[in-house]
Amino acid sequence: MKKYVLILALLGFQTLHAQKLGNLIKKATSALEPSKSGLSTDDIANGLKEALQKGAQTGTQKLSTPGGFLENAALKIMMPPEAQKIEATLRRLGFNQLVDDMIVSMNRAAEDACKTAVPIFTTAIKEMTITDGINILRGSDTSATAYLRSKTNTALAQSFSPIIKTSLDKVNATKHWEKIISTYNSVPLIGKKMNPDLVGYVTDKSLSGIYTEIASQEKDIRANPAARTTDLLRKVFEKK
Repeated sequence: MKKYVLILALLGFQTLHAQKLGNLIKKATSALEPSKSGLSTDDIANGLKEALQKGAQTGTQKLSTPGGFLENAALKIMMPPEAQKIEATLRRLGFNQLVDDMIVSMNRAAEDACKTAVPIFTTAIKEMTITDGINILRGSDTSATAYLRSKTNTALAQSFSPIIKTSLDKVNATKHWEKIISTYNSVPLIGKKMNPDLVGYVTDKSLSGIYTEIASQEKDIRANPAARTTDLLRKVFEKK
């Protein structure tokens, strides 16, 4: 008798375990099935691609216009941290205009370089998978930007570096920088000479500015219905 009770108990446990496992599988796979509201996985992927493209284009266009960096208090490129001692010394000696010209030149170079970012972003967006789209949709309010950054940061840095150098030369930033460094290094008893990597610094700040602006655009699309300017964007983000 005890044997039969044990067998029945084991069968009951296995049935309950199977039911729980079935529920877990159902929950896991439901994320990849079209929703009852008609929001398919293709809708999700295409909607996220459209949102990313919109954010990248709007953000890049905003930053590439005159004043895009220079007049944005949050993104304005200031002197490199390792050059702050240089700036303080030169301003104290009366070279304010020289330092101000340098800051303007760096920001103009960043604005100029941002014009080239969209094609790199577009390539990365086209390669986004359905699974990427689902993960982005269910992620944080900047998960699309994080995805875009992971796919484009290296390529964009490689592309930006020579453009930044050319831009710095074009707007006389290199000339201003050399004058600043030579002026600072010529000060008596200055101690250690300095020459930070200007191109690398401006490139990093330019990339940071772009991703910050795209993240701002993404947050707006997620939170503000008025920012969802197409039927697909409205459909995807309203059903999230």
